[in-house]
Amino acid sequence: MTPVDLGMPMVAPRGVGHLRGEQSFPDAARTALGNEQLRRNLGHATSAIRAKRLRVVAEVDDWEQLRRAGETIKAATMARLDEHLARLEQAVTARGGVVHWARDADEANRIVTALVRATGCDEVVKVKSMTTQEIGLNEALADAGIAAYETDLAELIVQLDNDQPSHILVPAIHRNRREIRDIFAEHMPGVPADLTDDPHALAEAARLHLRAKFLSARVAVSGANFAIADTGTLLVVESEGNGRMCLTLPETLITVMGIEKVVPSWRDLEVFLQLLPRSSTGERMNPYTSAWTGVTPGDGPQEFHLVLLDNGRTATLADEAGRSALHCIRCSACLNVCPVYERVGGHAYGSVYPGPIGAVLSPQLTGVEDNASLPYASSLCGACFDACPVRIDIPAMLVHLRARHVEEREKEHRLPSAEQVAMAAAAWTMADGRRFARAGRGARLARFARGRRLPPPLSGWTASRDLPDPPQHTFRDWWRDRDDQP
Repeated sequence: MTPVDLGMPMVAPRGVGHLRGEQSFPDAARTALGNEQLRRNLGHATSAIRAKRLRVVAEVDDWEQLRRAGETIKAATMARLDEHLARLEQAVTARGGVVHWARDADEANRIVTALVRATGCDEVVKVKSMTTQEIGLNEALADAGIAAYETDLAELIVQLDNDQPSHILVPAIHRNRREIRDIFAEHMPGVPADLTDDPHALAEAARLHLRAKFLSARVAVSGANFAIADTGTLLVVESEGNGRMCLTLPETLITVMGIEKVVPSWRDLEVFLQLLPRSSTGERMNPYTSAWTGVTPGDGPQEFHLVLLDNGRTATLADEAGRSALHCIRCSACLNVCPVYERVGGHAYGSVYPGPIGAVLSPQLTGVEDNASLPYASSLCGACFDACPVRIDIPAMLVHLRARHVEEREKEHRLPSAEQVAMAAAAWTMADGRRFARAGRGARLARFARGRRLPPPLSGWTASRDLPDPPQHTFRDWWRDRDDQP
């Protein structure tokens, strides 16, 4: 496959939204590991989602065939992305919508801000959207004097607490219900003084708070899970119904969508509507699947704008080894099985896209060196690949991005690092059988007690792990001494 020409230059994304802190992943993870409440919250939530997902996936006899179908559809779509996007634009325009193209976050924010201002409104309601978080839309609207109200319950919790999402599907996964009750009591206007942490009471308080927003809002902003090129139809899948309120009540609807979300036809969509709910929430189908096509006189929003966002996606598409990161359908299955994410949470990644998929997607969207530590935020156990409904080989991509980082460092630094020296020495030793045998004998002669630390510069490796004892009897010894020698 060759990169498609989308009629726009392959530029590095500008604007806000990718990195949320100055700490590297190792430093942020070390801080998160010290938060016992966070680890308890994450451990309970991810284990519950994993168990639920396993049950509903086991019900599908052709699950692996569905995964392969999803992988094939995504790969074929990316190979002809320019054609599908052109058809999508034509179909949306023919049905009364207006399509805007945004090269990066700054351009997308300017477009949306201008569209909201044109309505004369100073507030919008929002459907949960990773893409608008990526570009920092809420902040851009606030700078323009426009208030953006999140309506997804978990996003509302995060927004009220002036926090950041820590999970693709469950943004407030790092909060328990007692903490949520405290957030509502402190920041949500009009909540009862005797509000408890009962889930029903919390949901009712949020419902009453949001109802006034839904009924007064004239402009809504959404993302999109999928777009059908054949008909110009956009879709949002959700569990609460708040998104449907945003998509039907306001007069103007503005959708910001990454260009990779397009699928050619409704038949292709059928595959993803089976894969997504089981992989994300462990449900057989999405409770709410909302679809809209352009403008229908007298029914729903009478003005519809679709903003198609690049923001580094064409550059990612040009990388043959990394482009499959664009296949992601944002199900979060990889987060729920990742032992690293389960222990440190999403904030440690410093990225809008946390977890294993964020470790490969964010560096490609922003440039590897801007997120150089993220490809190392993995044990390479492979659980993410096994869980991914479209078979994105995240471990292989992490290794690829690590290699790109090493290559960039070699360009900047003439002197090799200690790690590079060690790896070069290991490669030289292992390249020759006799040298490798002598190294093994030397290791036995220099036996260390279990748990003993190595001297610098190798002390960093043994600071967090035991040094195993070299075997007294090696495979080479066994081979030499075996009784059945010819």
